[in-house]
Amino acid sequence: MSLMPIICLFAAALQTAPAPAPAPQPKTERVAIDTDKGRFVVAVETDRAPVTAANFLKYVDQKRLDGITFYRTVKAGEKFGFVQFGVQNDPKRALPPIRHEPTTQTGVKHLDGAISVARFEPGSARGDFTISVGDQPSLDADPTKPGDNLGYAAFGRVVEGMDVIYNILNAPTQPGGHFPGQMIAQPIKVLHAARLK
Repeated sequence: MSLMPIICLFAAALQTAPAPAPAPQPKTERVAIDTDKGRFVVAVETDRAPVTAANFLKYVDQKRLDGITFYRTVKAGEKFGFVQFGVQNDPKRALPPIRHEPTTQTGVKHLDGAISVARFEPGSARGDFTISVGDQPSLDADPTKPGDNLGYAAFGRVVEGMDVIYNILNAPTQPGGHFPGQMIAQPIKVLHAARLK
């Protein structure tokens, strides 16, 4: 008995079997941030990092980011480092601090373009944010390390306009300030931040 008919039937069955449904993607909200250096867009991870994402979206929706600046750039190499922007503890703009969401909990890592919230001790984060240029696993939580090993809370990433972030990273700095050699000489203004429909 020839195996050819059986092989043909098996091949036909494979062709008609429905493909497995793709895994559902975590929900994100896209936010456009217009600066005097151009626009970039971030995808905010509302499913995976709900506390930190909701905090950022409050700043956006309440217009608390409109008029603030990118004030810090830490350039460790070509297209490697981070930039920082936010309310700088301005009591008129700052919202209450939020619970810390470590990367071990959310799965949102500090990869190239990641946006995360700045903090001192865990649970102190408010309205200052950093954007990573280049992958930076050292900013992720690492329970194997001693002391404060909870890292920073990443909650999204830049999905359009990384060229704007590169320009900010390369901005000239001044020697003084809170972070000597890292404070942008002419801070870059955020003109407007809004959710995209």
